Amino acid sequence: MAGRLGYDGVEVMVWTDPVSQDVEALRRLADQHGVPVLAVHAPCLLITQRVWSTDPWTKLTRARAAAERLGAETVVVHPPFRWQRSYARAFVEGVWRMAHETDVRFAVENMFPWRYRDREMQAYAPGWDPTEEDFRHFTIDLSHTATARTDTLAMLDRMGDRLGHVHIADGNGSAKDEHLVPGRGSQPCAEVLTRLAATGFEGHVVVEVNTRRAMSSAEREADLAEALAYTRRHLHAPRPA
Repeated sequence: MAGRLGYDGVEVMVWTDPVSQDVEALRRLADQHGVPVLAVHAPCLLITQRVWSTDPWTKLTRARAAAERLGAETVVVHPPFRWQRSYARAFVEGVWRMAHETDVRFAVENMFPWRYRDREMQAYAPGWDPTEEDFRHFTIDLSHTATARTDTLAMLDRMGDRLGHVHIADGNGSAKDEHLVPGRGSQPCAEVLTRLAATGFEGHVVVEVNTRRAMSSAEREADLAEALAYTRRHLHAPRPA
């Protein structure tokens, strides 16, 4: 589908799908369809706690090896969960150490507080906002900024030239991580993309949208085509004089 729609490549989320965990299978698929794997998302969701080991550092080591084998430039990683205490204590230093061992970028992604009705829980440590710590590279996710109800452009400013990777999506500030097609929510998607174009951003911009509500393959493709067209239109906008 990515090939048919004209995407330049894909980011692979390593999760419970066995193919996503099989580096050689991914390499064969990339070759078969002429669609390179440009980034690897390490298995750091609740649902992937046992994927590629239960040890989080082993997960990152395997994600780095997968990225190197596939020719991907970036490993996307979430901050630790608060109950991963030893991992959380060593996370900032450990990510720096691993970044020095490879040319692959470890780009730590912004997350969000967990909310239920009028209650809010801090699920991540050191925190859901990685700009509060000293990381070499960041991933900004605009669905996550919507869910966190934070100022997206201010976060982009804090990341500065350490921004290494972008998940373009949209949201309306719901407690759920919506991942809407860009342009369908309240996030400044166009402003972010034009700013990237104006500053000569050299990382990857990944469309990360939820298509589970699509009633057919054609509807899913239409959503993904719309997201690609929107992203390219603003990312390739002429730079201001």
